[in-house]
This record gives sequence, C-alpha cells and structure tokens, in this order.
Amino acid sequence: MKALLALEDGRTFPCRSFTGSGEASGEVVFNTSMTGYQEILTDPSYHGQMVTMTCPMMGNYGVCPEDMESGRIQAAALIVREYVDYPSNWRSTGTLAAFLKKEGILGVEDIDTRALTRHIRNAGAMRAIISTTDLDPSSLVEKAKKLPSMEGSNLAEKVSTDTPYLWRNNQPDYLNNCTLLDDTIWRQRGTKHSVAALDFGIKYNIIRCLEDAGCEVLVLPAATSADVIKSLNPDGIFLSNGPGDPEPLHGPIETIKELLGHRPMFGICLGMQLMGLAMGAKTHKIKFGHRGGNQPVKNFATCKVEITSQNHGFAVDLATLPKSLNEQGAVMTHINLNEESLEGIRNDALKAFAVQYHPEASPGPHDAAYLFTQFAKMMEK
Repeated sequence: MKALLALEDGRTFPCRSFTGSGEASGEVVFNTSMTGYQEILTDPSYHGQMVTMTCPMMGNYGVCPEDMESGRIQAAALIVREYVDYPSNWRSTGTLAAFLKKEGILGVEDIDTRALTRHIRNAGAMRAIISTTDLDPSSLVEKAKKLPSMEGSNLAEKVSTDTPYLWRNNQPDYLNNCTLLDDTIWRQRGTKHSVAALDFGIKYNIIRCLEDAGCEVLVLPAATSADVIKSLNPDGIFLSNGPGDPEPLHGPIETIKELLGHRPMFGICLGMQLMGLAMGAKTHKIKFGHRGGNQPVKNFATCKVEITSQNHGFAVDLATLPKSLNEQGAVMTHINLNEESLEGIRNDALKAFAVQYHPEASPGPHDAAYLFTQFAKMMEK
C-alpha cells in the first residue's frame, strides 16, 4: 500500500505500508542498533516518536512476549528499508507486522532510510507525518508543521504508571487497594534493598537489573511527592528513563531536590537530566539525539571506554556544570566520545549518581552493568 512521509522542512519520502492503511505523526528519529526492534518499539522513551531503523532488514526474527520493555508499543510508527514477513527464530510467537497491526501502529518499508538518516543528521530531528490516505506532499508538510514540538513537551506524565506496583514473577504486581503508602508495603524488607523507583517511562529490564542486584523495586507514579516517598522509608531512590523534554517536569524536579541526600539515588537517561536540573544545571536538546547500541563513552574513574546503548534527545548542558553542580560537590564521571556531551555525574556528599546512557541495554552491550551493583553497594553503607 502506497504511503508518503513528509518532514516539516518540506522534504518527502515515498514508501509503502506493511501494516495496512493509516496515518501517524511525531518526531522522526533514527536508531543505529542492528537488533532489538521490539524492545525499541515498547520503550516508553520513544513515546511520540517515529523510529527509523538504519539496519536495512527488520522483522527477520519475529516478536516474543518476553522481550517487551513495557505493556504496549510506545513508538508512533516504525520506518524500515525492508520488512521480512517470514521470521526464523525458535522464540518467535508472531510476526512484526501482526504485532504492529494489533496495536494500530503504522509500519512502512521501501523507503530510502539511508537518505532519511543523513537528512536528519544534517537538519536535526524534526516533526513528521506518514500517511496512506493523504498522499499530497504539500498537505502533509502543512500537517507536520502544526504538530507539537518535542521541546516543552511533558510526555513523561503520559507514560508513567497511575498505580504503584511491585515487580513480581517478571511482571507488575499492581497495588490497587493501596490508599496510603507506608513502609509496611515492602514484602522483602531485610532480605533485599528496598528501592522506590519514580516512573517517568521505566523500562522493564531496568527493574530486572535492579532485582538481579538484590533489590525489591516499588514503581511509583511520576507525580509521587517527596513526603510519600519518605514515608515509605526506602533504602534507595531510582529515577527512571522516559520521553520528552525534562524541563517541564516541575513537580518531579522539586521532589528530587527534596530527596537529594535523603537516601542513595541513581538515575538513568531522563533520570539524569532531572537530577541535573534539581542540582541547578540546565538541559538542552541535541540536534539529532543519540539512539543506538554502539555509543562510545569514557569512564573517567577507570579511563576505559564503554560501548553503550543510548536513547535520548536531550542532555544536561556541560557548560552549566562548573557553576551549578560543582558548588554542591558534583563531578563529571562519563563523557560521550563522539561529540563530548555529558554522560554521567556523581555527588558523593548527596550519595547520588546518574548516567545518560542505558546500562540495562537489552539487547545491547553489557559494559555498564556494574552500575546496578554500584547502587546496591551505596545502599549498604
């Protein structure tokens, strides 16, 4: 079925839908991972975005329920060069197309993903629309221009859980009858580290990695107050990944300010940006973002290079680090070797640290898995 992708700057790309008719819109971005399309599609950090995979062939290993990073597809659309409808994988329970169709998500192929990626690299990530029903370029470009910008968008509130849950038997155990949170909610107090995780779009594999490090994880809505979290008396506090611009999250930023120093704190991706804002730094939008499983990051503590998995379009502004973070004893711990953006911060006085990349990387490199153990050791002191 013929389709057309139109960017807000007027560039258009012909393509074909492999999921039937429909229309999708959002910020168009690219991911350089060779595998992991199911994890990418279900990662809440991609909410409001249409993902272009730079690897030319997708769908060849199907989908598997165990590879979900949330309860549903979060991306607005999937853009690939070539779709394979006959998966070869003993774990597969269905095709990628059927997975997308079930949730009403548009998938397109036969598009020049190389040209699209190069255009985004030069011009930056931008608003776009894909349609099988409206193939008029000028009409689609005008629609794309009217879409909300990613800057200033509070998308975390759209993907955060409404109900607190514990992670049990590899799935959320929702505490629907809990009206007042207190420290009696923990079920493994004393045998595992109790971690209160603020959910801005948390990936399931982050929770699994925290569990593997000896933690019992209670996932809380993004709007949970500092007083409620203190009443839970956790051993540690985790700030999750998530979509959108961090600066509009005024409530969570104030909550994090109040919690800094109360218990050991660990943040990933959006969690790092929010921690940086709470410490007084500023954030900025990256031209085309970092998305893929092959980003080199230098760890200043070890002087080693870690190959990391990343997915973010915003970053803590390195230029604001000396005048805001260092006054509170924070240091830069990691830096991106591609363009020297900030990838990690630590404040020993506040027992807080965060990284911009994804140490849980599934699928992806495991170079940074030590960070979960590092967090667990902080809670032992």
